[in-house]
Amino acid sequence: MEFCQKENYTIADLLTIVALLRDPDNGCPWDKVQTHHTIRMNFIEETYEVVDAIDAEDTEGLCEELGDILLQVALHTQMEEEQNNFSFNDVCDGICKKLIYRHPHVFGSVEADSADEVLKNWNELKKTEKNQTTVTSQLNAVPKAFPALMRASKIQKRAGALGLDYPDAATALQDLESELKELAAAQSRDEKMDELGDVLFSVVNTARMMGIDPELALTRSTDKFASRAKAVETMASHQSDSLSELSPEQLDAFWQRAKQCFP
Repeated sequence: MEFCQKENYTIADLLTIVALLRDPDNGCPWDKVQTHHTIRMNFIEETYEVVDAIDAEDTEGLCEELGDILLQVALHTQMEEEQNNFSFNDVCDGICKKLIYRHPHVFGSVEADSADEVLKNWNELKKTEKNQTTVTSQLNAVPKAFPALMRASKIQKRAGALGLDYPDAATALQDLESELKELAAAQSRDEKMDELGDVLFSVVNTARMMGIDPELALTRSTDKFASRAKAVETMASHQSDSLSELSPEQLDAFWQRAKQCFP
């Protein structure tokens, strides 16, 4: 397979490049031995890098990271094409048909005047399409590969829409307090792990009932902790001390000052 370099490339060129990289005889020694499983985490990492570029409002970085995502799609598709299972055109055909089917207000006669209405219709069409007719089927449809907080939130939201929910945030908070007591009373490591899992699940439930995204809340608190730790380290350096040399009392005093800077 020959390839001519040029000034600008298209998706067709990307597919050709990936096929060349995967060529059993003349391909790249690394690319041609990869499988869906060996590059599974690469896909997840590239997705987070896209999100990072979005959060940083880095347009140039976003363009680059979206290209990395396209590479992952092309690689996984090429692997399946080598087995005569499906092609990139099949992938494109599938998503186009899905978009047309789930947008009857654009491609059909259904009316939807708000984003909420569109989302409601989308979810109903998805349930029909996937034959998710029971509570179990809808909960099982949430991918197990999701980050734990995201999966818990998704499952709770779906369960709540089906009636399996707290009446209000106060009740969810009471349940969280109960779970914390059970964690404090746990003895064995297995018991502690089970109870800690219940606490985290209850935290997600409480956050959802308060209308707060637990993933964003935890990210915010983690960023806050990192900022406070940096501030403490700076204060210590002004005294020519390292953090390990500080007494517990000094460390606490610095931490309280850092909390005032980053409340």
